[in-house]
Amino acid sequence: MATGSSNYWEDLRKQARQLENELDLKLVSFSKLCTSYSGTTSRDGHRDRYSSDTTPLLNGSSQDRMFETMAVEIEQLLAKLTGVNDKMAEYTSTPGVTSLNAALMHTLQRHRDILQDYTHEFNKTKANFIAIREREDLLGSVRKDIESYKGGSGVNNRRTELFLKEHEHLRNSDRLIEDTISIAMATKENVTSQRGMMKSIQSKVNSLANRFPAINSLVQRINLRKRRDTLILGGVIGICTILLLLYAFH
Repeated sequence: MATGSSNYWEDLRKQARQLENELDLKLVSFSKLCTSYSGTTSRDGHRDRYSSDTTPLLNGSSQDRMFETMAVEIEQLLAKLTGVNDKMAEYTSTPGVTSLNAALMHTLQRHRDILQDYTHEFNKTKANFIAIREREDLLGSVRKDIESYKGGSGVNNRRTELFLKEHEHLRNSDRLIEDTISIAMATKENVTSQRGMMKSIQSKVNSLANRFPAINSLVQRINLRKRRDTLILGGVIGICTILLLLYAFH
């Protein structure tokens, strides 16, 4: 009975590792697809005349279909891995495996953490892809409206060209602003960190001064003596100046 239970546990672990390996490969391909999403290609697969000169390997429609297919496959793998984890959890609660429960729970927790990481990565990549696609759809709609406007009115071609250039300038300015904000945030974090370090150093110096009153008293005496010497030197200089002035006017 124990041997059969052990074999059942090992089978579940093999299934979990196999699904995790498949998910890892799928997520890497999924991330590459989302990263290389062609924003320079319109939804009908035709190249935008205002895009860059580089031709994408896949048009927008093909990438959308690949995205949907891969998303369904990954969701199915996640569901299967969740079911295997549930079976492993049920096995750990079996009365006959109480003596090995700690080791089994550790293994189960590791597989659950992997599942959670894969789920989080998939949801994040999927959300980023959808956001990029919505933005490109909006830009494509704007370009299509501009094209139709240009085709219907030859008199305003020059004005339309200026609008397009201004639109590109605005996009470039938006990217520059985002980069500047990122640099400012990093600078703010650095300054905050330095301020924390300075406060820590100041608190340490104050604590040392409080722990050693003799040193604090000695520092105060030195400061008083410096002030006294400064006053004496200033008085001597003042008297000498007055005597020189009296001598000069007589």
